[in-house]
Amino acid sequence: MSSFYSSRFLSSSSTPHFRKLLVVIKQTAYEEYSQLRLRGKAPKALRWQRLENRYKSHKACVNDLLGILRHHNIDHQCVNRVELDRQHLANVDLVLAVGGDGTVLSSAHFLDNGTIPLLGVNSDPIQDSDRDTKKNTDERRSHGALCMCTADNMADQLVKVLYGEGTIMERTRIQCVVKSTFSETRLVPALNDILIANPSPAAVSRFRMGFLVPVDMSDRLGLMDGSVSSSSGGGGGKGLVGSSLEERETMPYKKYGTVTRFGGVPYDIRDSLNVWSSGLWMSTATGATAAMAAAGGKPMDLASKDIQYYIREHIREHGTETSPEADNGFVKDGEQLHLRWNSQKGNIFIDGSHLTHPLELGDEILINSNAPPLQLFVNHDELR
Repeated sequence: MSSFYSSRFLSSSSTPHFRKLLVVIKQTAYEEYSQLRLRGKAPKALRWQRLENRYKSHKACVNDLLGILRHHNIDHQCVNRVELDRQHLANVDLVLAVGGDGTVLSSAHFLDNGTIPLLGVNSDPIQDSDRDTKKNTDERRSHGALCMCTADNMADQLVKVLYGEGTIMERTRIQCVVKSTFSETRLVPALNDILIANPSPAAVSRFRMGFLVPVDMSDRLGLMDGSVSSSSGGGGGKGLVGSSLEERETMPYKKYGTVTRFGGVPYDIRDSLNVWSSGLWMSTATGATAAMAAAGGKPMDLASKDIQYYIREHIREHGTETSPEADNGFVKDGEQLHLRWNSQKGNIFIDGSHLTHPLELGDEILINSNAPPLQLFVNHDELR
């Protein structure tokens, strides 16, 4: 295995390596639509037989998995994906996500400390018979890119993990902090990607983006010891401590243009770009093969800690052209991207459409790769 992968192996033993497991189970489309049918609200065009077949395959996998855990006397509890809450993680040392990539992503959002490993099981993988049809794949089945094993090989792979023969790979995640007028909100880390856009796909997403650079606080020493007076006149050179007004009064305009704060730390905003577009994609290396690839982004090494960004349908300011690097680039490890939202409304979509955070005009967003990495079990054979 390549040394570039940040991974670790668990040592095998004759006793189970994990004391308590949490099994997160996907709710299938068949179950969701069945509830709607009882209320007379199910779409008429549904192919019930196909949905039921997918449901039966998923349930068979879940039953087999629970049988394995009971056979090896593994303490576990089960929870539906839509009911998952942090209270379910008490004393848990391994989370099993049974379903597909969506179930893995939903489970990962609750593992924001990066201390509990996650193992994905694709409960309904694509079969060889599916490849013989006119469609190459069945759109109702998960690709399973984040899953370590499938229903077909789960019996062998899962037992190996339970007794310490698994491979854990650290996956970089996106950390996002939103600063509104009176609060700062740290969002759950994103494993795949985030989309920052107007709630309406037909509306323009307006924002200013740039990179944050810590302000050199030594520039303030003259003011603090009284040797430099404020440029604003009255007040004896004393600014409003900790406010943006003080920063503007005490720091040379030539050196610091726009100063902002996150967590009380002042930053200068460099290389700003005003953007009118359909939104901004941000992806990790894990998510670079998903929506980012479909949008035209670049492939990334899974070991990379960088974050890739892609401006969707960028409207050139005043009709001028910008370089391709302005639309598609990287936030390097250690760098921090800053956005000021300039539309009336907006949303941050985290790993898909299920988890969102609203934005309002003037909100500021800090984005970096400082979130605790996810401890994800991977198929060792696929890394060779």
